[in-house]
Amino acid sequence: MAKNPVKVLITGAAGQIGYSLIPIVARGDVFGRDQPIILHLLDIPPMQTVLDGVVMEINDCAFSLVHSLVATTVEADAFKDIDAAFLVGSMPRREGMERKDLLAANVKIFASQGQALANYSKPDVKVLVVGNPANTNALIAAQFAAAKIPAKNITAMTRLDQNRATHQVASRNNVQVDNVKRCIIWGNHSATQFPDISQATINGTRINFEGHDEKLIQLIQKRGAAVIAARKLSSALSAAKAAADHMHDWWHGTNGEWVSMGVISDNNPYGVPDGLMFSFPVTIENKEWKIVPDIPWDDFAKNRIKITSDELVEERSEASD
Repeated sequence: MAKNPVKVLITGAAGQIGYSLIPIVARGDVFGRDQPIILHLLDIPPMQTVLDGVVMEINDCAFSLVHSLVATTVEADAFKDIDAAFLVGSMPRREGMERKDLLAANVKIFASQGQALANYSKPDVKVLVVGNPANTNALIAAQFAAAKIPAKNITAMTRLDQNRATHQVASRNNVQVDNVKRCIIWGNHSATQFPDISQATINGTRINFEGHDEKLIQLIQKRGAAVIAARKLSSALSAAKAAADHMHDWWHGTNGEWVSMGVISDNNPYGVPDGLMFSFPVTIENKEWKIVPDIPWDDFAKNRIKITSDELVEERSEASD
């Protein structure tokens, strides 16, 4: 029996990440190879012509799973009855720009989109915020969607950082990335994030962890800036892949494996302040995430997690000013 189509929104659909993400979703790599979808694409009015071109290309791909397409610059149409959303569109980060510089403009965008979620989307919609600063943008969206959408249904992307860390561990140990598990990202998707490989495994066996590697930590923290310096544009291909990974695992579950997601911190088992979108390791079953408890923190980890927590508290304060 044929499945009912899933309605999937991608905002910033005419941008580089959207352009890379659309074919991954349309091929069935996220929601399933037998799951038809109705694509909702949103962008701002100045991008209308580019969006029209993207629609032409999607049609020319003849994706068998894309049953229909809504391309619009109107939030009410884009958010109508959606099952899943990739909120990619945000004020872009340029070389030399700090995340705090983006906050004021992005508050307006994500307050509006949070309200649109409450007004038009299904109450069980699954929302992934990709646009930076992703954690605080997700928090703003959750606050404005709260009348209808539970905060647990709105998440921020730190999977790109997890994927970066996973590749580094695999490369250093001369194994394939599929053999590496349990690289953790704590905190903010920013230069204060804490990539933690203390629990990482290779082929199911814990790595020989001899202490936190400052060089590895800084490489992951600064990777986004390094890509911008090289490309003169922010990460797009890798960000789209990470967004697809995040939503795939949320949709289908993790079979007990750990993945890193920015989730609401309320009542977390680690003493991180409530009311933040904070990256924790989680497991997922039946589209419900659960924070992995009882991971030990040494003094180094405690210090790094305080730094990233403090930054998120500061961002939250600035966003509410």
